[in-house]
Amino acid sequence: MKKILFVLLISWGVFAGPAAAASTQPPVILVMGDSLSAAYGMPREQGWVALLQDRLEDEGYPYTLVNASISGETSSGGLRRLPKLLAQHQPEIVLIELGANDGLRALSLDALADNLQRMIQLSQEANAEVLLLGMRIPSNYGPTYTKGFHAVFQRVAKAQQTALLDFFLAPVALNEDYFQDDRIHPNARAQPLMLEHAWPKIRPLLQNGEAD
Repeated sequence: MKKILFVLLISWGVFAGPAAAASTQPPVILVMGDSLSAAYGMPREQGWVALLQDRLEDEGYPYTLVNASISGETSSGGLRRLPKLLAQHQPEIVLIELGANDGLRALSLDALADNLQRMIQLSQEANAEVLLLGMRIPSNYGPTYTKGFHAVFQRVAKAQQTALLDFFLAPVALNEDYFQDDRIHPNARAQPLMLEHAWPKIRPLLQNGEAD
């Protein structure tokens, strides 16, 4: 009888242990971005994504951030990588900050829209909330392309009924003091401002924080 009980206890430990461990894992926020989210040109801990992790911890939100951003990434590259990342991390929230490199290369706006829409759909099908971070490009690309580029984010967010931050770089875009020498990438001083701009859109997606 003791032997049978011992075997049962071992069995329960084997099967219950991983499940119990999994249930204690914090939910994940997955960031799909380009150099703006990959902390290009600065220590990674100074980037807005790392600052977001600090904010979550300070305010009692039990989330882990997975920053899957890659400098130079396009919407098509993000779309190719997303299914594996969704399966691996099972995020509750996905932040999509992609498209700037598509615009700077004057790539097809229809393709950009299709890629972003598919990324949102895949995330939603994986039961994740999505925030799309909108971008603008310089006016020297011509008014038609420039306006069309910005409109892509609005159109996609509306079609997918997902949250949208209209222009991620709005607090810093017109001040060269917030950019690195290349005049393209925000510097470390800009990162807290970028986070503060995005936070009111991120916070409603969060659960179980002290601020609630």
